Amino acid sequence: MDEVIFMVKESDEGGYQASALGHAIFTEADNWDELKENVKDAVICHFDDQTGLIFLVST
Repeated sequence: MDEVIFMVKESDEGGYQASALGHAIFTEADNWDELKENVKDAVICHFDDQTGLIFLVST
């Protein structure tokens, strides 16, 4: 894995939702800083700690 790109959008209930493009990785958070940490944790969990670059794209 070289990179995982996430599509980020604001949740209808408040906060943010992030989903990886091309991978079954999803997470959410109440604020942007928490979302960044949750994305890192989700990628590490999904790929068994083989992290590369993570891009967050806000829509």
